[in-house]
Amino acid sequence: MPALIFDCDGVLADTERFGHLPAFNQAFREFGIPVEWSDADYARKVLIGGGKERMASELTADLVSRARLPADAAGQAALVAEWHRRKTEIYTGLVASGALPARPGILRIVNEALVAGYTLAVASTSAEASVRAVLTHVVGVTTAAQFRIFAGDSVAAKKPAPDIYLLALDQLGVTADDAVVIEDSANGLRAALAAGISTVVTVSGYTRDEDFAGASLVVTSLGEPDGEVTAVLVDAAGVHPRAYITISDIDAVLAGASPGAVEPERSDGHERKHL
Repeated sequence: MPALIFDCDGVLADTERFGHLPAFNQAFREFGIPVEWSDADYARKVLIGGGKERMASELTADLVSRARLPADAAGQAALVAEWHRRKTEIYTGLVASGALPARPGILRIVNEALVAGYTLAVASTSAEASVRAVLTHVVGVTTAAQFRIFAGDSVAAKKPAPDIYLLALDQLGVTADDAVVIEDSANGLRAALAAGISTVVTVSGYTRDEDFAGASLVVTSLGEPDGEVTAVLVDAAGVHPRAYITISDIDAVLAGASPGAVEPERSDGHERKHL
């Protein structure tokens, strides 16, 4: 049974600009931290994999001194974890409020994949609570229950390291040749390719100008038959989709040449398990 593995942020919904960014800023305000990211600031922060890592990037010597924050590594890690827990609560509240509409075509392609017999999963660097909230909001409780979720700190290194995708392949019991990933960022694409998985990229607001070399297909969105039309930016696999992406297009990516990664290693030094 083949697997279709989705990234979360920017793929299931436009979560970065309308969810994560305001949640980070609100958390900073609540903790009295003199940091507020603009849209341009956050365009740079999204290049850092993981929310805690993004927050920790602000812990410069100057900020630590001005805000009288812990100077030791353990104290800073505990503080960032506290910030991030609150940020996740704020974010999940935004999701529950309906503030983050699904990206075009997601629910349709999920339903088509289920009918076609695909195993479904989400592989994300975001906290699991955040991923579950978005997934449930986008596809509904019943359909969300049919997904496996691999998220947050379940691996040692976050994207662009391949760890999260290697874990997904291992736990799903499929080979890289039997999986397709849907991503929106260059970091996510590099992670999937390093795991040997063919990848479809649906660009999002912060990622459109990134380098997607190696992707099988790059599109503006999955599109809808009665809504947004898919614009094809790169069609390296020769899929030739029409006005919107269908499961037949995913089948074509799956049937095409694999990225040909050579047994990548996890960041912890362990070799990838042969499946």
